[in-house]
Amino acid sequence: MSDFPFLSVLTVAPLVGALVVVLLPRTRPELAKQVAFGWSLLVLALSVVMWVTWQTGGDRFQFRESYPWIPNWGVNFTFAADGIALVMLMLIAVLVPLVILASWHDADKPSGAPTATDRQPGANRQEGPARAGILASSRRSVPVYFALLLVLECTMIGVFAAADVFLFYVFFEVMLVPMYFLIGSYGGHQRQYAAVKFFLYSLVGGLFMLAAVIGLWVVGGKTFDWQALSQVDISTGTERWLFLGFFLAFAIKAPFFPFHTWLPDAGGAAPAGAAALLVGVLDKVGTFGILRYCLPLFPDAAKQFAPWALALGVIGIVYAALLAVGQNDLKRLVSYTSIAHFGFIGVGIFAFTTQAGTGAVLYMVNHGLATGLLFLVVGMLIARRGSALISDFGGAGKLVPVLAGVLFFAGLASLALPGTAPFISEFLVLIGTFTVNKPVAVIATLGIILAAAYVLWMVQRTTQGTLNPALTEVDGMRRDLNLREKVVVAPLIVLLVLLGFYPKPVTDVINPAVQATMQDIDRTDPAPSVGTVQEASR
Repeated sequence: MSDFPFLSVLTVAPLVGALVVVLLPRTRPELAKQVAFGWSLLVLALSVVMWVTWQTGGDRFQFRESYPWIPNWGVNFTFAADGIALVMLMLIAVLVPLVILASWHDADKPSGAPTATDRQPGANRQEGPARAGILASSRRSVPVYFALLLVLECTMIGVFAAADVFLFYVFFEVMLVPMYFLIGSYGGHQRQYAAVKFFLYSLVGGLFMLAAVIGLWVVGGKTFDWQALSQVDISTGTERWLFLGFFLAFAIKAPFFPFHTWLPDAGGAAPAGAAALLVGVLDKVGTFGILRYCLPLFPDAAKQFAPWALALGVIGIVYAALLAVGQNDLKRLVSYTSIAHFGFIGVGIFAFTTQAGTGAVLYMVNHGLATGLLFLVVGMLIARRGSALISDFGGAGKLVPVLAGVLFFAGLASLALPGTAPFISEFLVLIGTFTVNKPVAVIATLGIILAAAYVLWMVQRTTQGTLNPALTEVDGMRRDLNLREKVVVAPLIVLLVLLGFYPKPVTDVINPAVQATMQDIDRTDPAPSVGTVQEASR
C-alpha cells in the first residue's frame, strides 16, 4: 500500500464528489446532503488507511508522487507528506464529515432569512452580528453549499500535500474561492462585507507570496521542487526578502497580530460549519507554511527575524485574549480566542526547540479539534436562540442541559484544562520556550489566565445563573441535542480526551519532522527532546 497514490487520490476525490453533488437536482436536497456526507466518509476511510500505512521512523517525506505539469517552468504535480502534513490531513478528514453533518440544515433557509448571525438594523458594531434580518424571497442552493464544502476539502488537502512550491501557491490561492462563497452566500448579516474583507486580506498576502515564489524560482535554478530548493545557497540579502514575502502571506493567513482583523468578521459572519473549518484548518495553512517553507528554505533569515516573530506571538496572545473578554457576540469571542491560540503556535515555532516545535504542531491539531467543537456547539446554541449575543442568553442550561454541558467541555478544552488535548500542546510550547527564552514563556503564561476568564465568563453568562424569561418563549430553546448533533460532538469529545491522556501516537509522527526542521535551521535542543523523554520513561 505504500506505493498507492494516496495524496493525489485524496486531493481529487472530494472534487469529484463536489461535481456529483452539484449536478444533483435542487429538488432533492436530502440526496445532495447524503452524497456529500458519504463522499467525505470515503475520504476519511482512505486517510485512515494512509495513517496506518505511514512508517514511523522511515523517510522524512513519504507517499511521494510527481507528474509533469509545465516542464518549461519546472512545475510538477508533486505530492509528499511529512509527519506535520500527515496529522493535518487527518484533521481535515475528521472534521469535514462532522461539519457536513452539523451543517445539515444550514442551507435550507431562504437567502436573507433570519439566521444566528443576523442583527437588527441600527445595532451598533460593538454588538456584532446577532439578531434577525429581513426575509428575502430567493432560495439558496443546497447542493451548491455541500459541493462548496467538498471543494474546500480538496483545496485544503492539496495545500498540505503539495511538495512543489508553485503547486502549493495555487492551492493556497484557490482555497479562498469556496470559503468566499460559503461566507458571502450562506453567512449571516454583513456576510458580503466579511467575505470581501477575508478575500482581500488573503489576496494581498498571496501577492507577497507570488513575488517571493518568482524570486525563489530565479535564484533556485528555475525549479519549484521543495527538496531541490532546500539545498540552494541563497545570498543573505535575497534570503531576507524572500523570507519576508512568504512570512507576510502566512502571518495574514494564520492570522498573527497585527494582521488579524479579518478573522472576527469572517468567523462571525460565516455559517458555523464553515467557521469551524476556517479557524480549525484554513488558518493552519499559515503556521504550516512557516514550518514547511520559511524555516527550511530561509534558515538564516528565520533566525534573524525570530525575535520579532516571538514578539508578535506574545502580543497576539495577550491582546486577543483581552479583546475576547470584552466580546458580547459568541462567534466573535471564539474567533478572538483563536487569534490568541495562534500566538502560542507562533511562539512554539520560533522558539526553535523540538519540545516547543512539537507542541506547536500538536497545538495545530488540538486547536482544530477544540475550536472546531466550540464553533459547532456555539452554532447549535445560536440556531436555537436566533441570536449570537451573550446578553440574550442566561440560564440556558436549565432548558438544554446536554448542549450546555458540551459547551462547558468545549470551553474547558479551549482553555487547555489538564486532561484535555490542548493542555499537552500548550505545556510543550511553554516548557520548550522557557528553556531558551524565559521572558517570552512567562508573558505567554498570562494567556492561560485570561483564557480562563473569557471562557468561564462566556459559560456563566450563557448557560448558568438565573434563567432569562425570554428563553422560555423561544421554541428552539426547548430542544436539546438530537441524535445527529450528538453524533457530531461525540467523536470530537472522545479525541480531545484521548489525546489529552495519550498523545504518543500523534507525537511519534510529529516529532521526527520537527527534529528534521530544527536540523534545517541548524538548531539543537538545550534540553532532552520529547522522544528522549518518552524513551527514558519506558
